[in-house]
Amino acid sequence: MEYEMKFAVGLSAMPDAAALRQTIFVEEQGFQQEFDELDDTAIHCVLYADGEPVGTGRLYADAEQPHTVHLGRIAVRQTMRGQHLGARVVQTMEQYAAAHGFTYSVLSAQVRASGFYRSLGYRETGGIYYEEFCRHIRMEKALTAERNSSHGD
Repeated sequence: MEYEMKFAVGLSAMPDAAALRQTIFVEEQGFQQEFDELDDTAIHCVLYADGEPVGTGRLYADAEQPHTVHLGRIAVRQTMRGQHLGARVVQTMEQYAAAHGFTYSVLSAQVRASGFYRSLGYRETGGIYYEEFCRHIRMEKALTAERNSSHGD
């Protein structure tokens, strides 16, 4: 299978990302507040497998913490799960962020997916909170070897 990741600023420039999020987060998981004001300015990505959109995510700079990027809305089409495509999406987003000067990554993980993010080097920070009806936890990771694990030094 041939894979390609495309990036664009603003969700309107990446309709495949919007369609994947609608299917996965709204229709499958029941979220009602999936789309927000960050979608207009965030960088959106879509992973294509043989030309078909199979995974997505978005990233944006943290307004209060320099060199910190927020990753989110990471999802893989249900029929393509179990093929390490989520890891491919996250790792490609991290590479993109690092290439654009970010040294630290944070995300709001669904608690049921926190093991997946731990396997990619993220660590849990803080307690569990709810976004809509779903339990989430903040997780973070240094993107370069120069940063240590005590963010905010």
